[in-house]
Amino acid sequence: MTSEPETIEVRMQRVSCDGSGHGIPAALGHPKVWLEIDESGYVDCGYCDRRFVLVGGPAQSAAKPAAITKK
Repeated sequence: MTSEPETIEVRMQRVSCDGSGHGIPAALGHPKVWLEIDESGYVDCGYCDRRFVLVGGPAQSAAKPAAITKK
């Protein structure tokens, strides 16, 4: 059974990832890479599969369930 990749909300379109965090030191991560979020509103790290989602972007609004309106 696999768990879903970690999703991180960010406020900048250019982000870096080195695989560290949540108890993983940088020395045990992966080489630092710079990633650019495009019009989709997200980008996935090719090393660790973390997903970086732009706050207020199309991917963030699509990930949240639509509001239920009563008639």
